Amino acid sequence: MPLILKLLTAALFTCLSLTAHGEKLRIVTEPWAPYVYEEHGTMQGLDYETTVIVFQRLGVDVQWQFLPWKRCLAMLDQGHADGALDIFHSHERDALLLYPSEPLSEVEFVVFYANDRPHPAQALDDLRGLTVGTSPGYLYGAPFTDSTLFNREPAPSHEANFGKLLLGRVDLVITDRRVGQHVIKAMGLEGKVSQAPLVVSRQQQFLAVRRGAGMDLLVQRFAAELKRFKQEPAYVALSAKYGGLPANTAPEHAVEQQESGAP
Repeated sequence: MPLILKLLTAALFTCLSLTAHGEKLRIVTEPWAPYVYEEHGTMQGLDYETTVIVFQRLGVDVQWQFLPWKRCLAMLDQGHADGALDIFHSHERDALLLYPSEPLSEVEFVVFYANDRPHPAQALDDLRGLTVGTSPGYLYGAPFTDSTLFNREPAPSHEANFGKLLLGRVDLVITDRRVGQHVIKAMGLEGKVSQAPLVVSRQQQFLAVRRGAGMDLLVQRFAAELKRFKQEPAYVALSAKYGGLPANTAPEHAVEQQESGAP
């Protein structure tokens, strides 16, 4: 039997198995605007809408749930979720998760400072002695995570991190460039917070699923359909809507949405 026919048949059986049991693929994620978030009761975002379209084309029903990122990881570990949206690839989780060969998007971790206490860092050495606001469960790359030059202080949300920044409780906040810009605009912090030149790391985001019967083939089919969709005008328009770069113009990545041993 030709390989492509085997893939299609196995993926079909996976979808039929879910349907037969009245089940949906349970996907968890943390609000991570503009990639995935809820506004006025409607879920939206570049990676969320892309994933919805791909799964619709594959005939797979999905049940979505927003949770803090560490809770998302616990749900995966405990088998209470089938997959996670916007997760970084971690070799520590290869035994548990399957990652499509095609990423959904790429994040660029940068640091932000309060304009009345400027820290325009250009290198990690410039963070010496400072306290950086972080998000629990996120991977920022080994150079940042392993450094002893500065302190890291977690906060329960990106908004909380920027609030602490304004209050002087942290010196800097690290997050994705587009996420930071979105939060600054949403909180009305234009003119109060600026981005430093330092780029800590660039990492690709994926839709990953727990290993299980038929999941490896479903992941392969998801990757193929995602790659196909990225070549369409509809994806270019969606990417522009949320300030994302089309796949063929994305910069080369250096390095998890998100996992600290992890969104």
